Amino acid sequence: MQTGGIRLFACTALAAATMTAGLAVPAHATPLAAPVVPKAATKTASAAPAVAAKVAYLLDTTTGRPLLAKQATKRVPIASLTKVMTAYVVLREAGLDDVVKINADDVRHAATNDATSASLRAGERLTVRDLLHGVMLPSGADASHALARVYGPGEAKFVAKMNATARSLGLTGTRYTNTDGLPKPSGGYSTAQDQAKLAQVALGDPVLLGISSTRRYTVAASKVHRAHTWTNTNKLLGKTSGALGVKTGYTRAAGYCLTFAADRDGHRFVGVLLGDAKSERRFQTANRLLDWAGEQVTGTDTNTGGDGGTLSGDA
Repeated sequence: MQTGGIRLFACTALAAATMTAGLAVPAHATPLAAPVVPKAATKTASAAPAVAAKVAYLLDTTTGRPLLAKQATKRVPIASLTKVMTAYVVLREAGLDDVVKINADDVRHAATNDATSASLRAGERLTVRDLLHGVMLPSGADASHALARVYGPGEAKFVAKMNATARSLGLTGTRYTNTDGLPKPSGGYSTAQDQAKLAQVALGDPVLLGISSTRRYTVAASKVHRAHTWTNTNKLLGKTSGALGVKTGYTRAAGYCLTFAADRDGHRFVGVLLGDAKSERRFQTANRLLDWAGEQVTGTDTNTGGDGGTLSGDA
């Protein structure tokens, strides 16, 4: 069944009823009468929520079953979702307790490109662990620039490592041109399907899983750096049941983007929304998609409102 460009993968109502009732009907047999099925077991798979984003993908990573796809293999800019790959590569090049000294170029890179930053200052020394939080939570282009500068070494060599990693992971619709998803240099792109695959791999790393699902991270002041407190830009955390992050992004070219994930009912769902015109709507859409995905697994309404609330913002 295909509705509005979205392909759904669902069992037929008859198969669901037969399985729930515990009845096996041989392929060659014709029942004399329809089996009596309890009323609660006749619930059919509901239609997927509307998705306003231009590109979308939702995957049950536990079973490998795609639940929803909308232009999922279309190559588009992905803004700061790029930083998921940046963090993934850094973890393969660096030790978490390595210390990186911030320089003026790192600070200038974020400021001159009007990018989000982790409010770093030249001369500060922070660990790789701290800087990865600065990359993933406030989406700091200063932090990502510093890490690429050290572990490329240099941006160009680091980007080459990102693209080599993408190829090794089978992300055939992905090309990186920088470490932060900014419009310059141009030419970078990916697909919703590729980014879901990357998120699945990244969340398999316990360090990245921990960083991605952290709502707030504080670095106490020391002799070598100021105090920093970074809040995760992903509004699903703390509001949506089982939410794990993963990353937000925005540029004018990419629109509002979101990679999201949640663990529910023994399943891990990963989704990607690219090119939404409204910032808050991507979180609302993700929340509804996760509730709907849970229904496909349990056959029941799982719209519980997460940790006691619904997501506010544009309808």
